[in-house]
Amino acid sequence: MSQQNLYKERMTRILKTTALDEPDRTPVVLEYSGFAAFVTQTNMAEFLRSPTKNLETMIKAFHLVGNGDAINYGSFWPYGLCYDYMAKVRVPGVDLPDNEMWQVVEAHLMKREDYDSIFDIGWPDFLKQFMQERIFNDVPTEYLPPKLKFPNVRKTWLEEGIPALSGGDITTPFELLCGSRSLVEFAGDLIEIPDKVDAAMKAIVPHLAAGAIRRAKKYAYPSVWIGGWQASPSILSPKMWNRFVWPYFNKLVNKVVDAGLIALLHLDSNWTRELERFRELPKGKCIMALDGETDIFKAKEILGDHMCIMGDVPASMLYLDNPDKVYDYCVKLIRELGPEGFILQSGCDIPANAKLENVQAMVAAATG
Repeated sequence: MSQQNLYKERMTRILKTTALDEPDRTPVVLEYSGFAAFVTQTNMAEFLRSPTKNLETMIKAFHLVGNGDAINYGSFWPYGLCYDYMAKVRVPGVDLPDNEMWQVVEAHLMKREDYDSIFDIGWPDFLKQFMQERIFNDVPTEYLPPKLKFPNVRKTWLEEGIPALSGGDITTPFELLCGSRSLVEFAGDLIEIPDKVDAAMKAIVPHLAAGAIRRAKKYAYPSVWIGGWQASPSILSPKMWNRFVWPYFNKLVNKVVDAGLIALLHLDSNWTRELERFRELPKGKCIMALDGETDIFKAKEILGDHMCIMGDVPASMLYLDNPDKVYDYCVKLIRELGPEGFILQSGCDIPANAKLENVQAMVAAATG
């Protein structure tokens, strides 16, 4: 089969499943970054230093695993995480030893008085200034645009017959403010100045989706990734979650769907309490990707006729267990959650130190 036809077959399988139609079999998607360096025995600093080397290594890892239907995101730039968290990132070869994993650094970078700056100069100018002066101020210029050049990621995966799903990342105002203020400081804001926080979120949210949507459509990606972790219901009261998280999350999802794209909801931590609310989102237009904390079987029970569910082979299983245990758990997921509206994937990323044979067992459970 030609690479073009292979791509079409895989993409059709994923689109059918997302739309809640019955596919020929359960799709299996691979989501990883550090695992690519580990499984190909590539130095982590080298893997992260060059976007071209990064892309080549991720493709090599995909073929080592074999037979997956898609890659969740097709490349990894560690400083891209700075935009998801509004926080600094420590990177191997820059401020960590060469073969360490990168680390997002929680720090009190945004001050309470900065809320007024958001209102005074507007979010785009505030963000640009914040990133230059407080995030990237000590990052070597060769790791940043314009010196750093990026290849055409989707086109390169397409030439291999492999769909790359996510064309860009969006995080909610909650995640950005929590990341830049730090969890403890931001929790104080929610209690002591809730109206100001809400006003800031209203000022931020109109600017969050357009760039990712534009990029996804320009390069013909099928989806945009919308992330949530510290905004999960597990750390917020229902009253707070309904005020500071859901209205903005809902709005961003609808912007993505209205643009003709799939909203890929990357939900870390436990969202079980509020699963019913996701029925408010457009039917058959979203993928709920879970990381093992949310009850995936409850998610299927509540949302199975409304939204595609993706997940949730645990990181611990891919690292610690053997292929038989991985295979058996994946078969259980496929039998109980499929065939319509279920995509098999790891819970969040495949861990960097996952055993290759365990990841292959996950794929084999779907492909037979």
